[in-house]
Amino acid sequence: MSNSDYLPDYPLNSDLVKRLKSALDAKDEERVRDLICTEVTPVDAVIELANDDWMKDPSAQLPPGMLLGLWTLEYKRELTTPLCIAAAHGHTACVRYLLGRGADPDASPGGRGALHEACLGGHTACARLLLQHRADPDLLSAEGLAPLHLCRTVASLGCAQALLEHGASLQRVGGKGRDTPLHVAAQRGLDEHARLYLDRGAYVDTRNGCGETALSAACGAARRPDEHGRCLRLCALLLRHGAEADARDEDERSPLHKACGHASHSLARLLLRHGADAGALDYGGASPLARVLQTAACALQAAPQRTVQALLNHGSPTVWPDAFPKVLKTCASVPAVVEVLFNSYPQLCVSESWKEVIPEEAFQMHKPFYQSLFALAHTPRCLQHLCRCALRRLFGKRCFDLIPLLPLPKPLQNYVLLEPRGVLH
Repeated sequence: MSNSDYLPDYPLNSDLVKRLKSALDAKDEERVRDLICTEVTPVDAVIELANDDWMKDPSAQLPPGMLLGLWTLEYKRELTTPLCIAAAHGHTACVRYLLGRGADPDASPGGRGALHEACLGGHTACARLLLQHRADPDLLSAEGLAPLHLCRTVASLGCAQALLEHGASLQRVGGKGRDTPLHVAAQRGLDEHARLYLDRGAYVDTRNGCGETALSAACGAARRPDEHGRCLRLCALLLRHGAEADARDEDERSPLHKACGHASHSLARLLLRHGADAGALDYGGASPLARVLQTAACALQAAPQRTVQALLNHGSPTVWPDAFPKVLKTCASVPAVVEVLFNSYPQLCVSESWKEVIPEEAFQMHKPFYQSLFALAHTPRCLQHLCRCALRRLFGKRCFDLIPLLPLPKPLQNYVLLEPRGVLH
């Protein structure tokens, strides 16, 4: 039954709903508890908290965006129950009181049950109470999501543990993306959730609706800087459990493509150490190197030159020489990227015409580097550089592993590994 089929016991314009919404807006937890535990009857009453049925008011002024979608002729209502409200706000005593009065733990007039709400809020005590009162650990929401799919925050780890203790399925796919709980943990960078699921037997390389494994999903999710550590631990965990480092999604993109799309050099190095193909091409013909070059100017804080270095030191083909001016144009504001890439060629014919593709602001900001670049317009590279290229050609894909073993001073090893210096010689 859809939520439009329910007749709310407390419609939106009722006095109780007005007072309840006021208490919720004011975050007055005591008043919310008092209203749902003492004034709402019956115990499983359906409460209407919102209603955007514009058809009920022909004079309503509709926004232009809505006018474009009138063909749906649908509206949405937010329906809920006292138990769902209590669980969503973590009111454990209130949940216990309502269950004691016979509230149905699986009632879901709004499309989600109380267990879904508890998991969304990370309220472990509420989740355990509901499960003890026989809430279905695999109850599907209107969107096809089980409670485990809604364990999306660090605070929800206890909820996930409780669900698994009560028999929740780790292999169930949910929602439009057909994600498993492990996919959800991977997308959110929840390394402890992933560890829990893997220890309980989750399949590490199950594919979702886009053909992604959990590793692919983790590498593709955008991260805040403070989340990078958790994401790296999560990916290392997945790889230790046998995740395929080169698994391709429906667009033939590998986890390495996605890590490079965020210029995540630590993640790229991790994948490369586990055998990821540095030269893999997606359906659009883009390599991981192309992906990091495309994003370099927008990822200055990520030090994209480190990712370029890692790829080239693990055997990535470099850019076709005729395409170098395009790289120069795209990455002009990140001269370290230009330097690392330029030094991967034994000799690249520098043209004065390249100056036209470099924005004047970038040229002036990084003038010493660009002056050193154009000084090579009619000059062969130095012998030291040519020796570097000979060694790199000899070691091929094993540069990263073998060059540190050479009996060379550390600065010279770094030079052979394309460490940028700020100018070209």
